[in-house]
Amino acid sequence: MTSIAIIVLNWNQPTLTIQTIKSLLKIKHFSFNYKIFLVDNASTDNSVSVIASEARQSRWNQTVNFEILQTPSNLGFAGGNNFGIKQALKENFDYILIINNDCVVDPNFLQILLKSAQKNPKLAILCPKTYFAKGYEFYKDRYKKNELGKVIWSAGGHMDWNNILGSNIGADQVDKGQFNKITTDIDFISGCCMFVKSKLFKEIGLFDKKYFMYLEDVDFCQKAKKAGYKLAYIPNSKIWHLSAQSSSTGGNLHHYFISRNRLLFAMRYASLRTKLAIIRQSIEKLFTSKYTWEKRGIIDFYLHRFNKGSWK
Repeated sequence: MTSIAIIVLNWNQPTLTIQTIKSLLKIKHFSFNYKIFLVDNASTDNSVSVIASEARQSRWNQTVNFEILQTPSNLGFAGGNNFGIKQALKENFDYILIINNDCVVDPNFLQILLKSAQKNPKLAILCPKTYFAKGYEFYKDRYKKNELGKVIWSAGGHMDWNNILGSNIGADQVDKGQFNKITTDIDFISGCCMFVKSKLFKEIGLFDKKYFMYLEDVDFCQKAKKAGYKLAYIPNSKIWHLSAQSSSTGGNLHHYFISRNRLLFAMRYASLRTKLAIIRQSIEKLFTSKYTWEKRGIIDFYLHRFNKGSWK
């Protein structure tokens, strides 16, 4: 029978993580077996003991195979997920699901992704339709009460290649069926939830730990496409995202890693003209940006300080 490893990364958010795991325990799995790997990314709180206690009390192992893995230090999104992926590959799982610890899933979402992947061997990375969890929309006042929970967070990813800016397709739109077609015409799949054939990791490698966090998922998708594989958005598969629970968009952490990693990504995949424009823009920001950590991210790129870099 087909086997799927589910990797959930935790850092100092045991309550949120437990909610996600409880949702994953309700997955319908008639045609596959699955195991949940909870990777604790060197939390500085009591995450491991809290999650382990909940697992014992709720007898998670009676529902599904469940294991806690602990990293030796905070390896970021890339390294933390790689830690779990390596274990999943050792145990020879056929597919690996990477999912954020701030998601709630429809019980059928994984069966639908698997069925789509099995139909087409060139579909190596797949994603569900992802909604904002009810009450977590960016623009709550924009929507009617009955529209909450139906606002799209992502229907795949689009890259503005002239400016190297990624965006989620359909973001902030109420779902009225406008994104109900399966499509491979996407540039990337968010690491919030990506379903990957294990052999892809063996062929092209894992997430690049140079990124630490942000854009490692986009980089991985580009490597897959260059290797001849396709990405696919599968709309009948659905999850809900409690957006931006693990990091604050617009904060120092975001400024640092986005500014540095955008340059790293651009130098790998952008056209020559765009590379020159991005370099010029980054130098200008060293003199004009009001964000200290944005400047530091740019400096670290040019000094080749990757992985965690100068981040405190």
